[in-house]
Amino acid sequence: MSPRTLLRAVMAISAVALLAACNASAKDPAARNAAGPALVLITPSPVGVNDFLKLAVQGIEDSAKKHNGTQKVFQSTDPASIQQNLSAAVREKPAVAVAVGFNFADAIAAEAERNPEQKFLFVDSCTTKPFPNVTCAVFREHEGSYLAGAEAGLLSKTGKVGAVVVLDAPQFHRYSIPFGQGAAKAKPGTTLAPLFIGGANPFNDPARAKALAGTLAGQGVDQVMGAASAAGNLGVFEAAKQGGFFAFGVDANQCPASPGQVVDNVVKRTNVVIGDGVDAILGGKTGETKSYGVKERGISLTGLEPDAPTSQCVVASHPDVLAKVGELRDQIISGAIVVDDPAKS
Repeated sequence: MSPRTLLRAVMAISAVALLAACNASAKDPAARNAAGPALVLITPSPVGVNDFLKLAVQGIEDSAKKHNGTQKVFQSTDPASIQQNLSAAVREKPAVAVAVGFNFADAIAAEAERNPEQKFLFVDSCTTKPFPNVTCAVFREHEGSYLAGAEAGLLSKTGKVGAVVVLDAPQFHRYSIPFGQGAAKAKPGTTLAPLFIGGANPFNDPARAKALAGTLAGQGVDQVMGAASAAGNLGVFEAAKQGGFFAFGVDANQCPASPGQVVDNVVKRTNVVIGDGVDAILGGKTGETKSYGVKERGISLTGLEPDAPTSQCVVASHPDVLAKVGELRDQIISGAIVVDDPAKS
């Protein structure tokens, strides 16, 4: 055997040994920090540029740090991998398995029934049947959409607002119907025009989202709610920049993606919800469903947060609008205004 061949053989053996060692340390319970709980997060799709999932990762990391434990993230790519990743997470027997997104409903129900000792935190949805080992955390997105709509109504020059939404389904109507209601509340007579992406890949179709936003602009709409997922909203923002109208983002501060065109964002504080849920489960409270809205600070607008001046959001330069929307927020918190949930109507 030549020296070069021998060297290659040694390197190959070393690489296999190193890989085996890495896999062992990831799966071996003894390799975990025994001082705290093991937490696992399973996402419905790759985290990538998805701000909603980025906040979820931040939430699991913050919880692991708070409880001096460990955390791991399984990123799914399709329905089959959702089931596979959830099963893989359960096999690791973490203190809490956290799943984010309505896509997990059937899979969590099946795993919860098969593994009654495993504790689950289901974020952004809940199983149809309640389970004592499944804790659910859901959002009242319609409250944030209502406030964003009020901003749109106050800023609109045409009296026409619109929405580009991933699917024509009750859960996603929370981003369109209340948006129009908030706009009409702030400026009576304002009308709403919603359009839905649909198709085979509604959550990752920026071209379709851009085209729909352009259609709304052609109808005189000058304020558009973009509830088209992270990729889709980039299409909405691009259309807004080219068409000279304004857009709204979701989940996190998306204003830096298109400064001067994104008015504000309906923020879903996934990190806060995960931290809250993990604390409850580790504290012995399981099987409950908690709803997070404006009052619980699970839902907010970037423009109403302390860092609004540096957010790059258009609304930051309209203090009069923020003052009026802040009053509406306070009325929601006090119960003087109740925003109807389209998903329950």
